[in-house]
Amino acid sequence: MRTLFISLIALMLSSQAGAAVQMKEVVYSDGDQQLRGYLAWDDSIKGKRPGVMVVHEWWGLNDYVKDRARMLAEEGYVAFAADMYGADKVTTHAKDAKGWMTQITQNQDAWQKRALLGLDQLKKSPHVDTSKTAAIGYCFGGATVMQMAYAGADLEGVVSFHGSLPPASPEQAAKVKSKVLIAHGDADSFIPAERIVKFKEALSAANVDWEMNVYANARHGFTNPGAGAFGMGALAYDKKADERSWSRMKIFFDEIF
Repeated sequence: MRTLFISLIALMLSSQAGAAVQMKEVVYSDGDQQLRGYLAWDDSIKGKRPGVMVVHEWWGLNDYVKDRARMLAEEGYVAFAADMYGADKVTTHAKDAKGWMTQITQNQDAWQKRALLGLDQLKKSPHVDTSKTAAIGYCFGGATVMQMAYAGADLEGVVSFHGSLPPASPEQAAKVKSKVLIAHGDADSFIPAERIVKFKEALSAANVDWEMNVYANARHGFTNPGAGAFGMGALAYDKKADERSWSRMKIFFDEIF
């Protein structure tokens, strides 16, 4: 009996040891521009599950956004960290980041197209239930997931963390199919108050199901533990706001999925 018990314990431990979050590089393209994203999933979960696209900050697809994809995989989702700039375009210099971001955002149609290409990569995964997808983004990525919503993407929900909150035109707002969750820092000096008002008014006028959570004293980049390393006073990590916004996102996903 004792031998059988030990064998069962060993089998359980072996099974647990074999289960882990996997991450695979995915190379795709937008015309002549090569893009390199990362797909993350837990291989201990069987069957299809909801998929979540993750869009990086203006610094590019760095380790921070890959970690967020892993965290989503640990929660039981398939996550795809999309590449909006191009393979290996990652920086810690604001000048480079601003240049790359501007190059993307100056053409709204092209911006939306590239984001939707990332969603296509997520949906190609055999692990994803394509009827249950969402997109989250940080900083520039937050604005990007809103552009996906404005393009009428088939998403159950989008979540913007310290995004730039671009207001929708009436035509764009009318296309939104997804529910919208916004996590915003009250001390975010990058986002003018009048823009926030216009952003909310446009969504409300189109009867979009939206929610905004505002975190006291939180500055731009409040979810990124490395925000203070970029040498910009307007950026700062806020542990409480980070944890609260992530928890709210998980409840949001329970609701939409």
